Amino acid sequence: MIIDFRYQEGKWIHNIFLAFVHVLMAVYVILIFYPLFNMVISSIKTTREIFQSPFGFPEEIKIENYKIVWVDRGFGIYFGNSLFVTVFAMFFVILFGSMASYGVSRYKYKLRTGVYMFFLSGIMLPLKVAIIPLFLIVKNLGLMDKHISIILIFIAMGLPSTVFILSGFMKTIPMDLEYAGRIDGCNDWMLYRRIVMPITQSAVALVTIYNAVPIWNDFFFPLVFIQSNRLKTLPVGLSTFFGQFSTNWSLLFTGLSIAILPMLVLYIFMSKYFIRGMTAGAIK
Repeated sequence: MIIDFRYQEGKWIHNIFLAFVHVLMAVYVILIFYPLFNMVISSIKTTREIFQSPFGFPEEIKIENYKIVWVDRGFGIYFGNSLFVTVFAMFFVILFGSMASYGVSRYKYKLRTGVYMFFLSGIMLPLKVAIIPLFLIVKNLGLMDKHISIILIFIAMGLPSTVFILSGFMKTIPMDLEYAGRIDGCNDWMLYRRIVMPITQSAVALVTIYNAVPIWNDFFFPLVFIQSNRLKTLPVGLSTFFGQFSTNWSLLFTGLSIAILPMLVLYIFMSKYFIRGMTAGAIK
């Protein structure tokens, strides 16, 4: 009887602890999502209503704010430029990064550690520190005011972390899988494409979200290397809503609401693989 009572008491404590954790996580989710919700609500208000009732609902929904931002302010062009730059940069980051990771993790040669440390040095040395020589290189190559300039910079920014993450995953793949593939007639390219990459898809999702978000949100490099209005990306385009003496907050919130959609959709579709990649190796 005493043993059963202790067991029931322990079970109640466990349930109370779980309920407390659930409440705590629910509060945390509300704190995270409420600013996004308020941003979307503010996008359908006027600037006057935003100042009068910043946390209230609008008296009249201003859907035309989205039309003004997308068409009249050229936000559709900025959106397309950011999408083009992000997709191309991430394609080559994943392609080159996965190939370099495969070479570092699956082959044995004398300079393997040196090559690996060379890529890791890119994490410790941010490109913004070398903005002046980088500007001179881009200018001498004739790449100023072209998307290719910032695409190359974003590729260089994303490769170190990509090699660091993917090589760690690839090292855990048993060599027996490669031996079996070679027995079936696979060459190195087929082993990389048909065996290694499908296994590391969770790590690829982690790398994609980890690098795509900073590329999409980057303001510094497009501001330095892009001058033409038709080539500006979203973060630079958002700066046009800030005037010298006044700011159109309703249009700014509308632009921000549009800007977060691609990364939100990306995370929703890749969240399963992203969480799997984050927790890989946590449970044995």
